[in-house]
Amino acid sequence: MPKPAQLYKVLNSKIRCNLCERRCEIGENKRGFCGVRENRNGRLFTLSYGSISAVEPRPIEIKPFYHFYPASEAITFSTWGCNLSCRWCQNWHLSRAKPPEKGGHISPEEMLEMALRMRVQGTCASFNEPTLLFEYCLDLFSIARKQGLYNTFVSNGYMSEEALRMLASAGLDAINIDIKGNDEVYRRYCSGTSARVVWRNIGFAKSLGLHVEVVNLVVTGVNDSEEDFEYVVENHLRFAGEAVPLHFTRYHPAYRFSAPPTPVEKLESAYELAKREGVLYPYIGNVPGHRYENTYCHACGKLLIRRYSYRVLSYSITKEKRCPQCGATVPVVGEYCGKM
Repeated sequence: MPKPAQLYKVLNSKIRCNLCERRCEIGENKRGFCGVRENRNGRLFTLSYGSISAVEPRPIEIKPFYHFYPASEAITFSTWGCNLSCRWCQNWHLSRAKPPEKGGHISPEEMLEMALRMRVQGTCASFNEPTLLFEYCLDLFSIARKQGLYNTFVSNGYMSEEALRMLASAGLDAINIDIKGNDEVYRRYCSGTSARVVWRNIGFAKSLGLHVEVVNLVVTGVNDSEEDFEYVVENHLRFAGEAVPLHFTRYHPAYRFSAPPTPVEKLESAYELAKREGVLYPYIGNVPGHRYENTYCHACGKLLIRRYSYRVLSYSITKEKRCPQCGATVPVVGEYCGKM
């Protein structure tokens, strides 16, 4: 059954949903842009609570989180719908679908039981936009934290500040936010209005004490110019800071976008620009085996974490989170969970 939603305001004949920055005004028996929040008799309900479209254990590096509990695993789950509409969405079969009326329900308690049975180290709301599981995650994160599990989000960052604050209070530990590009990219390709909302939330998440990593999916012909990279790097340094990891990820054709995959040289150019401008930990993603998948000491250049795709092949950071060669502090949250 649909659950009462949080974060909304009743207007004269509509309801304003305050979950994300779309701030949809929803008429009677209508749904918001995301398709999972509905006005019923002047009250807002969520149709996604416990409506789980996928669930499986996955390595934390695949999110990607490169500086958060290295080599750990999280039970990863999703629902339906999205509050954006990116033309190259990799998981469009989830993000463009509506919740089914029957089946697929997993309670927060059942999800926690599955996580403990799988012996993973944490939870992760991912695949589609996890903000649409807001009320569910509030309940899950609080009980998961009591069992010693971490809680993570892989998000487009378009939620409201109120939502992000409540998630952090409930037990969210880390968030990976995907910045699509500048305002024009959001308006032209993603049915959004502003990149500034996302940058604001990156900074706000950091101020709340969350571990933050930023992803920029570099889409051929959309956000792959030198000016685009300069825009991302400048704002990353301003809102996230030099020590927050910045991942430039390779795009592949999907959904309604058929441009060719991102040339690796473009990703290398973005990485090298970020490094020159002062980002301490830039990365390249979706290019398995590339040297820029690895973590290097920002002070002396020593190879600290060697990766192949989402697998950690070697780990050399000390227990005190320092480089063993020069002693520089390395910002990694949590213990290494793999085999030495």
